Amino acid sequence: MHRETDNPPTTPSADGMRAYVSQFVDRLTERSRLPLDYSVASLRLVDRIVDGLRRDRPDRAQVAPTLQGLGAYTGEVIVRRAGGCWVDFDAGQREFFRQPVGIRMPDGRAWNPLGKVVNRFETGPEESVQRFYLLLHGRARTPVRCL
Repeated sequence: MHRETDNPPTTPSADGMRAYVSQFVDRLTERSRLPLDYSVASLRLVDRIVDGLRRDRPDRAQVAPTLQGLGAYTGEVIVRRAGGCWVDFDAGQREFFRQPVGIRMPDGRAWNPLGKVVNRFETGPEESVQRFYLLLHGRARTPVRCL
């Protein structure tokens, strides 16, 4: 069943994701000294943050903006470190992934980092965001330089 919280209205298009992630990271790190530095290692922190959100068993709608921001951050790590690019999903992909945007890898595969973070929240540690990156097919052979 598709719920409105699956696609919060604030999800930007692919063109707006980099700015969205930057603003999210700025807001999150101004309150705490979280090392969200766009490194692959920082994805372990994303897992821990999501686990912390799960602890009190809130309704997903209560934490949807944070989950979306963490999913976007995860996607931006993939863009910067693995050579992916943000894309707006077509209608079929939106229905399948239940998200409006995702990542296309150099080999043409599409991935859903926003949904992966939601899965971590709903399912738990077996849906690791860091493992998602490490097992990601289609990564560029050499790291991509940050802009």
